Amino acid sequence: MAFFKKVKQKINGKWYPRAVTVGKPVTTDQVADRLSQISTVSRADTFAVLKDLGRVLADYMAQGRTVKLEGVGTFYYTANASGKGADTAEEVSAKQITGVRVRFIPESTRTTGNKIATRSLVSNEVFW
Repeated sequence: MAFFKKVKQKINGKWYPRAVTVGKPVTTDQVADRLSQISTVSRADTFAVLKDLGRVLADYMAQGRTVKLEGVGTFYYTANASGKGADTAEEVSAKQITGVRVRFIPESTRTTGNKIATRSLVSNEVFW
């Protein structure tokens, strides 16, 4: 079950629901245990792969690649730039970049009408 709290926005004074998490984050050990229970892979092997996943993703993304994991989603970088931009393409430089973020889009499937039918990581069992 998912949980939310009621939050009043200062900008417009309106109330909105905001999703909240419960308890401590699930650990790599817990994920490895669960994966080993539902597969034929040992807990130790699963744990080792999960521990190296971040390093592998970072390596590919450092090469300018987007990483798509089936059943999970797509990871990619975006850059934040300072100032108001440049007047010409020649004036654009890496010095304008003030930050880099990793973005994530959960995998989804579409119906024949091109509507999103399911989105991974958002269970059909989630009730508010």
